[in-house]
Amino acid sequence: PLDNKEETAAAKCTQPCLGESLSISDLECSLCIRMFFEPVTTPCGHTFCKECLERCLDHRPNCPLCKQSLREYLKAGRYSPTVLLQDIMLATFPTQLAERRELHQAEMAELSNLTKNIPIFVCTMSFPGIPCPLHVFEPRYRLMIRRCQESGTRRFGMCIYENGKSFADYGCMLEIRQVELLADGRSLVDTIGRQRFRVLSRGHRDGYHTADIEFLEDKKVSGEELQELQCLHESTYRLAQRFCEHGDLTSRHILMQHGPLPEKEEDIQASADGPTWCWWLISILPLDPSYQLNLLSCTSLRARLSQLQRILTALLQQPP
Repeated sequence: PLDNKEETAAAKCTQPCLGESLSISDLECSLCIRMFFEPVTTPCGHTFCKECLERCLDHRPNCPLCKQSLREYLKAGRYSPTVLLQDIMLATFPTQLAERRELHQAEMAELSNLTKNIPIFVCTMSFPGIPCPLHVFEPRYRLMIRRCQESGTRRFGMCIYENGKSFADYGCMLEIRQVELLADGRSLVDTIGRQRFRVLSRGHRDGYHTADIEFLEDKKVSGEELQELQCLHESTYRLAQRFCEHGDLTSRHILMQHGPLPEKEEDIQASADGPTWCWWLISILPLDPSYQLNLLSCTSLRARLSQLQRILTALLQQPP
């Protein structure tokens, strides 16, 4: 009779090795023709890379192979990895799996740069420190928002469209605070404005715009200039308070939508973008987007306050 060691060896001989019965092409995603990365299996039994499936579902809620509806699957908003397949890949092709992971990490690192090839959402004016709620339904922007989350930056640039260019030369970085997925794949994205930037060059990635950018900073002043700036800041803030208390229907409606005028900040030069209350005011005043863009691109707090003072004075002189 065979002893235990021989029995095990014999069993090994009769059982074909997984690696011999499988080839790399058995473990390829039919959408990207690369080895599966984070494989997920649909209710209809087809397996794809998680990222590949998500990109297909951005366009239509059906299985890319058999066209079965995946609305319920999409509604859950969660994709469980196919653990057995991951284990098989790790056991049979560990080197290739490690290379595939490295490739994915390199792609993510490229997406997480915050001044080179940053994604640009071409839509509306946004401002530092001011919330900007978005309704995302276009496939290209669904992909863009997901990438911002997966790369960990949770940030993208917002610019308005400008005639003769794909988008304006100045914009504001937005940070994603929350994403609410709807059953058909659309989403409500709650964002808030961060730093302002200037566009250095324009590009494209998978259907959406990108840009190389540099961040803007207000010029700092000191001494007598700073004292004058503080006086201007005080008097403009008082005008803003008067405007908010003006009491006509329009301003009451604005306050219901946007909340009260933000508090004054201790140090008016602390932020690279100047006091938040100025941006709040610029976002609610009845100004043309091209005028708002001029104020956004201005790096002199003094010039910005002078413009606001002029606008508020004119508005307060109108009969309610």
